[in-house]
Amino acid sequence: MADTFNYRIDHHGSLVRPVDLEAIGAQQAVEDAVVFQRKLRSTVVTDGDLPREDFRSAILDGVSGLRRTDEISPDGLVRWVAEALPKANGPLVAEWAEKLAELTVIAPKVSLPSPAYLAATTFRPGLGVSSARELGEALAEIIQAEIALLVSRGVRLIQLNNPLLLGQLGGGTGVLSFEDALAVEALAVRLDERPEGVRIGVCPGWEAPAEVDRAAAEHLYAEVPADRWILPLLQGSEAELDLVRALPEDRDVCLGVADATVPALEDLDAVLARIDAVGELKDLEDAALSPSRGFADVANRPLLSAEEQRKKLVLVETLARYVWGNEF
Repeated sequence: MADTFNYRIDHHGSLVRPVDLEAIGAQQAVEDAVVFQRKLRSTVVTDGDLPREDFRSAILDGVSGLRRTDEISPDGLVRWVAEALPKANGPLVAEWAEKLAELTVIAPKVSLPSPAYLAATTFRPGLGVSSARELGEALAEIIQAEIALLVSRGVRLIQLNNPLLLGQLGGGTGVLSFEDALAVEALAVRLDERPEGVRIGVCPGWEAPAEVDRAAAEHLYAEVPADRWILPLLQGSEAELDLVRALPEDRDVCLGVADATVPALEDLDAVLARIDAVGELKDLEDAALSPSRGFADVANRPLLSAEEQRKKLVLVETLARYVWGNEF
C-alpha cells in the first residue's frame, strides 16, 4: 500500500459559474464555492476556475509569447498560437490558491493544463518556435516552477490535464509525438521535495479509447512520475480496466465514476460493481473517486446545470462512503 493522503472525494477543478458572477465578483464567488464544496464533504477544495475563461487560462493568461486568435478549434476552444518561447509574467495562480487556503482547513487543490497539451495545441510551424518539443519544454519549466510555488503556499493536490494523451496510446502523433509528450510532462511533475500529503496528478483524458495498448500505458506511467492518475471508469470496459492494470503499485488512482456530461445519475449498484472490478486489480486504499471531468472547463459552456452538478458531486460522495465508510 502506498504511503499516501488519498483525498477520497475529488473533482477535476472547474465548476459551473454562478449566474450572478459578474455582479458578486470572483472573490465572493470563490468563497461561496468553498462553502458549497465543504457542504458536499469534498476532501479537496478548488476555486472552481471561477476567475478564468477556461481550464487553460491559468497558463495562457499569465505568460508572454502566446497569442489569442479568432479561430475556434475542433473541441470548441478559442485557439491560441505560440509566436515565441513563453515566459511567465509572475506567479500564475498562486495568489488565488493562497486565498483558497485561508478560507478552509480542507486541502486546497489546483488544476492546470499540462505543458504537453498546451504545446500540442498552440504550436504552429514558422511562427518563431522551432518545434513543439521545444515549446513544451519551455512551458514545462514554467509549470514546474508554479507547482513548486503552489506547494510552498499550502496547496496539497495539483492536477495536470492533458485530454490528448489517452488518444495517443493507440499510436497517434500530431505535432507532438507520444514520446515527446511524455518527456515534456515528466519535466513538469518532478519536484525535488514533496512535503507530507502533497500529490501531483495527471489526467490523461476524459474517456478511455476503444482499446488500450498495455505496453504503451505502462510506458506512460513509467516515464511520467506523477503520484496520482485520474482515469475514467464510466463503463467498466476492458480498456478502462487495462488502464488500471498497467498502473504501478506505488501510484494512486482517482476513478472518474460520474459522467459530468449527462444529467442522468448513475445507478449506485452498477458503479459499485465497476469499482469492485478495479479492486481486484488495485488496492482501493490507494484510490479516490471523482466525476469524469470538469463541469465547466469553458466558463460560458457548462456541461450541466448547477443543480445537476450538485447531484453528481453528492453521488460521488455517497459512493465514497459505500467504499470506505467514514474513513477520510
